Amino acid sequence: MEVDARGPDQDAGGLLFSIALLASVFVAGTIGYVAIEGWTPWEAFYMTVTTVTTVGFREIHELSRAGEIFTVFLVLGGVGAALYTFSQFAALLIEGGLANHLRRRRRVRMIDTIKDHFIVCGYGRIGSIVAKEFRQQGVPFVVIERDPARYQAAVAGDVLAIDADASQEEVLKRAGIERARGLITAVGTDAENVYTVLSARVLRPDLFIISRSESGDSTRKLQRAGANRVISPYQIGAVQIAQTAIRPAVVDFFDLATSSDNLELAMEQITISPRSALADHSILDASLRQRFGVIVVAIQREDERMEFNPEPTMAMRAGDKLVVLGRPESLKQLGGEAAS
Repeated sequence: MEVDARGPDQDAGGLLFSIALLASVFVAGTIGYVAIEGWTPWEAFYMTVTTVTTVGFREIHELSRAGEIFTVFLVLGGVGAALYTFSQFAALLIEGGLANHLRRRRRVRMIDTIKDHFIVCGYGRIGSIVAKEFRQQGVPFVVIERDPARYQAAVAGDVLAIDADASQEEVLKRAGIERARGLITAVGTDAENVYTVLSARVLRPDLFIISRSESGDSTRKLQRAGANRVISPYQIGAVQIAQTAIRPAVVDFFDLATSSDNLELAMEQITISPRSALADHSILDASLRQRFGVIVVAIQREDERMEFNPEPTMAMRAGDKLVVLGRPESLKQLGGEAAS
């Protein structure tokens, strides 16, 4: 899906202008006949329609010399405006511009109403993979990409995209940053990522922001700019290569648990809502293993402190995030109880 942030379609704008021009001709003709000939508004409008459309019906009443002169100019202006309107409409139909404009309007409305989504800044190697993963997991998102080739790649992939610079505050507002769940910056350079993070943090001080980093120095700058998490793809890739060489079974297990394609086993993050019945209960009292068949791998407290391999007697508090392993359908059921 595409949304061009640079303005409405020029062809559609031409059609709207031509319709407005033709309407003004009808209004002017009606007013002219009323003023010159003293006819009623309906008689004047009827005469204007038959004149502009060159239907050739009889005149309503005999015209005065001033009325005849006015009719000549009305024919010249009205026929010209009608032909111009028809040509604009035909061009939109033949070139597909009208259909594209209607689709663009519908997608603009989608962006205006989307909420609890992620904004993905950049559709390069990293951004496109993030977008693919979001689509597979049914996570709503909007892509911002200013490079024409990458933007077209997003459009070809049926991605809701905006063709603009992600570091501009107006563009982030257009992407619905006020309603967004989080923002991911993966644009061309570290400097662009820093500007994007700064703009996003100014607009949403509470927004969860993840940024890509190319070097250790830029990691610190991105953190100071306001990124909650800074990830270096090269460092992560190198670490995974080393871990695969040393502990291949462990890496295979995590790949299996975190893959969106796996239907048998998944690892999920589940937040305990203050209104949930699980709040202030221990893992044992809540019978998570017996009721849902899941394993609680860790609990992240509100202060982001992580409790690994928690004891069955450990209490779950409101705002805690459970890192849970189990079947996707079981995790979905647990997530529903944790949220209600």
